[in-house]
Amino acid sequence: MNIIDRGSGTPVVLIPGAQGRWEWMYQAVDALAKRCRVITFSLADEPTSGASFDESAGIWSYVQQIDEVLERTGVRQATICGVSYGGLIAASFAARHPDKVSALVLVSAIPPSWRPDARQSFFLRAPVLFSPLFCIASVRMCREIFAARGTLSGAVFAVRQAGTVLANMFSPRLIARRARLVASHEVDRELAHVRCPVLVVTGDPGHDLVVPVELTRDYHRIWPHATRAVLSRTGHLGSITKADEFARLIASFADQADQRDGADQNANRTSTGRRASGGIGAG
Repeated sequence: MNIIDRGSGTPVVLIPGAQGRWEWMYQAVDALAKRCRVITFSLADEPTSGASFDESAGIWSYVQQIDEVLERTGVRQATICGVSYGGLIAASFAARHPDKVSALVLVSAIPPSWRPDARQSFFLRAPVLFSPLFCIASVRMCREIFAARGTLSGAVFAVRQAGTVLANMFSPRLIARRARLVASHEVDRELAHVRCPVLVVTGDPGHDLVVPVELTRDYHRIWPHATRAVLSRTGHLGSITKADEFARLIASFADQADQRDGADQNANRTSTGRRASGGIGAG
C-alpha cells in the first residue's frame, strides 16, 4: 500500500474526498507535517493506492483501508480527519473502531443522508462522457479561491492546483461509483454510539458550492457534543486554500484529545493500582 507518512508528534490520519487522490491535498499535508505526524493515502480503489478494494463491501472497504494503514504504520490510536466524502469514511471508521480513534475531525463532510443534487445527478448519468463539462463547471470554484486568497494570489494558486489535478487525474467512473455507494451505506445507528471528541469544520455559508454548510452541520444533530469551527472566507477548499490555518486548527484539536486520552489512561492506571494495593493489604 502506498502510504504517505510525514512529520512527528500526535498522529493524524487525513482521508481525501470523492476524487480519491491524496495529492490534491498536498498543501494540507505539508502544513500538518510541520505540526504533527500526518498519515494519508489515496482511496483503496485508486490504482495508485496499492490497496485492495471490495466493491461488495461498499464504503466499509475504505474503512478497512484505514485500519490497515494504522496497523502498517504502527499507530495504536489517532485523530481521524476526513475531508468531504472522506468525512463519511472517517465517521464510519470511528463507529466501527472507537478504540483506535482519539478524536474525529470532519471537514466540509457529507453526512450519511447525502444524496446527489440535480447537477451532480446529471453528471452521474454518464460520468466519462460528461467529464469535460464537469471540468468546465469546476471553474466556478475560482470564486471561492479568490475569496480566500485574493485575486493575484488566488490566480497563482488556481494555476498550480490545476497542474496538480492534471498530474494526478481523477477517474470519473470511480467518482460516480463512490457517490452511488452512499445510498446503500447504513451507518446511522452506529454513529450514535461515537463518544470521542468531534470537530466539525466548514467554510462560510454560500462559499461551499460542493457540500452546502447546512449538510455538514447535520453531524451536530448526530453528535450534540461536537465542536464547531469555521474557516472564514473559504468554502469547500479551505483545507488547501488556507492550509496553515487549517493545520493549526486540526493539530491543536488532535493534541488536546491526545493529552486528554493520556490523562484518562494515567487516571485509570492509578485507580487500578490503588485497588490492587487495597486488595493486597486486606489479604
